[in-house]
Amino acid sequence: MLPLVADENFNNDVLRGVSRRNPDVDIVRVQDAGLSGADDPAVLEWTAREGRVLLTHDVTTMTRYAYDRVRAGETMPGVFEVSRNVPVGVAIEEVLLLAELSLEGEWEGQVRYLPLR
Repeated sequence: MLPLVADENFNNDVLRGVSRRNPDVDIVRVQDAGLSGADDPAVLEWTAREGRVLLTHDVTTMTRYAYDRVRAGETMPGVFEVSRNVPVGVAIEEVLLLAELSLEGEWEGQVRYLPLR
């Protein structure tokens, strides 16, 4: 199963819905990892060390820093940008789909936008 990390401001309703539907999904919140208030590069560095794909609503800066890591040849396990306009139920389904069916390393160096459809 794909290990995930949710950015500090990620919608907790989505996280709770994912956990209710499949308690085996390996998802950690940034604040639970001791990274409350950390800047985007620090969060991305931690995700790279931990091998976790990042879930975020931060389209403005997180994407830029993720691509900076890729250009610099640094590890970047992947970022999923989830629009705040995506209904919670759709976001839950998409995150579950990714967590349960993705292959290890499948999203390396990629920034993708949810929903994928």
